[in-house]
Amino acid sequence: MLPAAASLALFAWLLTLHPAASGRVYAAYGGVYVTLAIFWLWWADQIKPSRWDLLGAALCLAGMAVIMFAPRTA
Repeated sequence: MLPAAASLALFAWLLTLHPAASGRVYAAYGGVYVTLAIFWLWWADQIKPSRWDLLGAALCLAGMAVIMFAPRTA
């Protein structure tokens, strides 16, 4: 648990180094994290995801894509 907590704290600190885009970076991390967690469930735990699991992961990736790739004016 301690290495995981330290890694998360380091990640959060690294986000502060780029304050203008930190929310977008966190959105990208969140979308990928949720999707990989579903595939980890399938691969490591041998539990096949339901269509709802896959739909949820797809929605997370779609939301992340909207945030990351939206046109910017500035």
